[in-house]
Amino acid sequence: MSNDQQNPIKTICPYCGVGCGIKVNPGEEPGDMRFMPWADAPVNEGRICIKGGAATEVVDHEDRLTEPLVRDDDGEFQETTWEDAFERIVDELERIREQYGPDAMGFYGSSKVMNEENYLLQKLARRYGTNNIDNCTRMCHASTVWALRRSLGAGAMTNSMPDLGDAADLFWIHGANPAEQHPIANSQYFRQAVLDGATVIQVDPHANKTTESFEIEDTDRHMHLQVEPGTDIPLLNVVLKTVLENDWVDDDFIDERTKGFEDLQATLEDFDKEEAAATCKVPLEDIEEAAEKYATADNAAIFTGMGMSQHTCGVDNVQNEINLALITGNLGRPGTGVNPLRGQNNVQGTCDVGAMPNVLPGYQNVDDDDARESVEEVWGFEIPPEPGLTNVEISMAAGDSIHGLYIMGENPVMSEPDANEVAERLGRLEFMVVQDIFMTETAKFADVILPATSWAERGGTVTNTDRRVQRMRPVAKVHDDTRHDLDIVSEVGTRLFGDDAGFDFSDPEAVFEELRQVCPSYHGMTYDLLGEEGIQWPCYEPGDEGDTYLYEEEFTTPDGLGYVEGVRHQPPAEVPDDEYPLLLTTARLIEHYNTGTMSRRSPTLNRQHPENFVDVHPADAERYGIEDEDEVTIRSRRGEITLTAQVTDDIKEGVIWTTPHFAAASANRLTNEVLDERAKIPEYKAAAAEIDVQIEPADAGAEADDD
Repeated sequence: MSNDQQNPIKTICPYCGVGCGIKVNPGEEPGDMRFMPWADAPVNEGRICIKGGAATEVVDHEDRLTEPLVRDDDGEFQETTWEDAFERIVDELERIREQYGPDAMGFYGSSKVMNEENYLLQKLARRYGTNNIDNCTRMCHASTVWALRRSLGAGAMTNSMPDLGDAADLFWIHGANPAEQHPIANSQYFRQAVLDGATVIQVDPHANKTTESFEIEDTDRHMHLQVEPGTDIPLLNVVLKTVLENDWVDDDFIDERTKGFEDLQATLEDFDKEEAAATCKVPLEDIEEAAEKYATADNAAIFTGMGMSQHTCGVDNVQNEINLALITGNLGRPGTGVNPLRGQNNVQGTCDVGAMPNVLPGYQNVDDDDARESVEEVWGFEIPPEPGLTNVEISMAAGDSIHGLYIMGENPVMSEPDANEVAERLGRLEFMVVQDIFMTETAKFADVILPATSWAERGGTVTNTDRRVQRMRPVAKVHDDTRHDLDIVSEVGTRLFGDDAGFDFSDPEAVFEELRQVCPSYHGMTYDLLGEEGIQWPCYEPGDEGDTYLYEEEFTTPDGLGYVEGVRHQPPAEVPDDEYPLLLTTARLIEHYNTGTMSRRSPTLNRQHPENFVDVHPADAERYGIEDEDEVTIRSRRGEITLTAQVTDDIKEGVIWTTPHFAAASANRLTNEVLDERAKIPEYKAAAAEIDVQIEPADAGAEADDD
């Protein structure tokens, strides 16, 4: 059969959380599959970014894992059979549980795999006897989820892309860079809205492609508040006090639908706006102007990203955004809300289905007796009643109280902070199994490696950033001896616990049918109802169409009210000093994705940015004697990396900026593993650093001007 005689397969892009639909042409051979546009896809209407267009390039990459591997007595990997690999895994998991107890194991789900696969892995962990199950939302939006669940009810976008694009008059984009990290959402919904008359307030330490995208000729409807990293709370407190001073509040909304407003008033009573603006290094009049634009808009929407969440005060950062939305009544209708832009294609769904240590599917607290018992009735076994460790805590305990790890599609050696220490700790484990499609930096430490199929070879569901559950459909299997993640976890569970233990499923749809029984917000969905459009949760009963926006009548908190709470500035855990006089912050690029496991293997993407670089302000470059394109070494208290300097005023003086995508020079060798106390998210966005160059800086002992 020729290419043009085969029907292209409709599926979902495997990269960011926008959930763009794409088509894949199967080709004459399994490895020949090619990208095709899906013109009437529900989210993107055929538009696609550079990553989506290149997604098929990695499916049959020469680096694919194609056979199970085990580490021999000499520490070398040898090919083995699936039977021997499964026997080794089951024997080791049973040994660790018998010798140390079930909490000596940790399990990592993955935001790059399907809902069904993550659901089954978290069920496996809990049947094993532990709640030590987590996923990479811990590194991106754990603090956002924590604050949104507590104050509004659900840890997800309150609104949806279409209603935001159609109804929002103002976009407050804080610590997010959608032009690079969610490019189709930015171009199709946000930028188009600005062309149609909306205003954008961008708050970010770094000028980036989002900044450029809103510099539209003949309009002044874009403001960029270039805040100092780690000073988002004082900036928002200036905004909030300005709103209060001018009585731009929605009194009826506050009285009828919120609690805690008095606490916010008390917090800001003696607040000094001038001092706060100086701390942020943003002109006070600019912040006050932005406050007026937001508060006086008919419909104002907040978009929040990892620039807000990846701090030791990440929960408070997001709480202050919630405060702003609540006191101005910008929730519960189209074009408003607080909207986290989720970075990976299924980070929302991975959380929805319970792959976190403190919640069961549907965000039911694991220490809630009623919730736990309702799930136990379906599963047929008791669930541990105490929350487990997060993935960062699991990593920190590796080689100590954690003796084994089961990792599905994650790469903590690249994704977690203080990466050199992470690698050392993983090397102390008694046993680790990794299932993945490539030999990742983490897989090199494994005892057993299981070759999984890629996104294009298997079916299931994923949930995008605005809560849309969508079906991914398989194209063709490429390598005979690889297996689907779902089949691997199913086999391990069945071998560990028996044929009748609830791990033997015929296909992903059968798993989804069980998921519906224990996840109330997914209960009304079926594969047939999802169709090609998908459904946005909550969808409680069959026939429900889902909700494009949340909280029209009440919040889903215990008392139905939105929670306001005043918060105060907390500086980063590590600030510049004489030894490390610069402030390092990190972010992603449009061409690359997360730890680069897929994107660095894509020829199209790698041509754009084949290696890492660091942005340095011209004043700092002059002081250090750095020229554009010089090779420099960046040091922190945790390690060093060598990379190319890019001299630019896109970054503030005293601040340097780089990315985590490149294994040879990953920012996470430098980042600080200190955590937000509540959400347990690391502080990726602020660390003290220094630049080493061949010549001494003009004033080696002086602090940067903007310290």
